[in-house]
Amino acid sequence: MATFNMNFLSKSLGLQTTVSIILPSFSFSDAMGDDKQAGYYREGMKFQTLWLLHGFSGDQEDYIKFTNIVRYAQDHQLAVIMPAAYNAGYSDDPNGAKYMSFITDELPEMLQIYLPLSTKREDNFIGGLSMGAAGAMKIALAYPEKYSYAFSMSGAMHHVDQPARVIDWFGDDPKAFKGSPGKDGPDCLNTVADGFYTAKRNVEEKRELPRFLISVGDKDFALENCREARDYLKELAYDVTYEEIPGYGHEWDFWDLTVKKVINEWLPLKNKPIYQ
Repeated sequence: MATFNMNFLSKSLGLQTTVSIILPSFSFSDAMGDDKQAGYYREGMKFQTLWLLHGFSGDQEDYIKFTNIVRYAQDHQLAVIMPAAYNAGYSDDPNGAKYMSFITDELPEMLQIYLPLSTKREDNFIGGLSMGAAGAMKIALAYPEKYSYAFSMSGAMHHVDQPARVIDWFGDDPKAFKGSPGKDGPDCLNTVADGFYTAKRNVEEKRELPRFLISVGDKDFALENCREARDYLKELAYDVTYEEIPGYGHEWDFWDLTVKKVINEWLPLKNKPIYQ
């Protein structure tokens, strides 16, 4: 498995940023095979791709550090793209960095040229945990033509006109950074940042809808948020798989378990390169 970080100047963000990348490669299991995978690297080969979003206070290397994502991806011949979004909530700031546009437009435009990534909707999936779960759901609903499957772990889209859960990261001074993930607010109602709006719009406009998996531990503070998103999407006739896993809270043991299940069982993976 090839793993590497790419650092570059982003037009959407107005700064240097880093994305962690996993690409399938010739492996030890291939070497143990009868034909030694002769001609493993072929001109025109592409891979199905998972765009995987980190949570609040995290960065692009979280999944590599705290889960077995590299092994899961190699086993299923899946490329994984993990961008850094810091605490921006995967939103576009009207007066600053455009993190949603970065994920949905700039990053695919660049990486699908640089790397052997499939451009087909059916081969592109998005998911995340906590803040990244909300971001993945929001993005999949805003751009259903780009992603066929989306999963959220310990989080889901939220009402943009209601206060987000915050952390008093540097104290309770009004000027201190509270850790509010994102730039969403009442001004975002009925825009691409409003998952409740885009979910309904997609149905009304008869768009092809992404399939969703929502997974949360029964001890997680995000439990009610996940239940509300499940109920709303199901009322609109979205295909939603929902899981509440006993004994888990907001924790990496749960997220590793879920990532493994998503890749091993839920995503429609072809387990081989695609030739376009």
